[in-house]
Amino acid sequence: MRLDKYLAGQLAGLTRSQLQQLVAAGEITVNGRPTKASHPVSPGEVIQINIPPKPPSDLVPQEIPLRIVFEDAHLIVIDKPAGLVVHPAYGHADGTLANAVLYHFKEVSKLGGSARPGIVHRLDKDTSGLLVVARDDRTHAALAAQFKEKSTQREYLAVVWGTPAPARGSIESFLTRSSKDRRKVTVSQERGKWAVTHYEVIERFDLHSLLRLRLETGRTHQIRVHLSHRGHPVFGDPAYHGRTSQLSGLNQADTRFVTAVLAQFPRQALHAHTLGFVHPMTGETIFLQSELPADMQALLQELRRYRQAS
Repeated sequence: MRLDKYLAGQLAGLTRSQLQQLVAAGEITVNGRPTKASHPVSPGEVIQINIPPKPPSDLVPQEIPLRIVFEDAHLIVIDKPAGLVVHPAYGHADGTLANAVLYHFKEVSKLGGSARPGIVHRLDKDTSGLLVVARDDRTHAALAAQFKEKSTQREYLAVVWGTPAPARGSIESFLTRSSKDRRKVTVSQERGKWAVTHYEVIERFDLHSLLRLRLETGRTHQIRVHLSHRGHPVFGDPAYHGRTSQLSGLNQADTRFVTAVLAQFPRQALHAHTLGFVHPMTGETIFLQSELPADMQALLQELRRYRQAS
């Protein structure tokens, strides 16, 4: 019997769909290892379940500061700080950007459901930058169509380990959930969703480089996975080999420097720098840019200082 079906029969109050979400989030393990909802249950296996706080069905407005870079009667563009979750999910019941949107704006689209008011697309918790929110259902549907049709313009800035060669290129692959850790995504040769990331090196340092990246598709963790797969993970990324695992092979001076910088930079150095789309109601082309946040600017200053001292 499938794991999700077996657990649904054993646990009152949890549907198969909810159990599948827990499996995908890595909250259910079999014999201490992440698994799949389709895993066939065998006698003697040890199943462990961690049930985080369930997201509330009715979102509560919360007074969380938001930096608004564009606003009219139909949509809002927000410069999201790192560390802010976009909408409630298991483990993040409140304190999200969605809670803040409800506090600051009384009218937002309901197409995303009660837990995702106006949310058209997402950014990872520790990725900063531009994100659009719809204020009415018609605008929401039209913006969602632009994202689906890949007609939006999205560019990111990232500090990565090493320097990709060639200095400008594309990374193309299928992406799928990792069988070892369902919270992560991995490159696959033949299954999953097709993903394309275009990159350009815009500044080189001794051990790192600054890239401009353009998304042709928008898959979960796409940039982070693609760069890690190419051997140039995003600096500071704890999930995709962007922290201390890169210290191997460095000399003593480089190790001291990078260790000190990592201690001051707890997230992935990834920022949603530009966002462009056609305004669904006016037909106007909206193109917005967000400056690098203070932590990434400080990181670049440290890398430049070390380059000059070398």
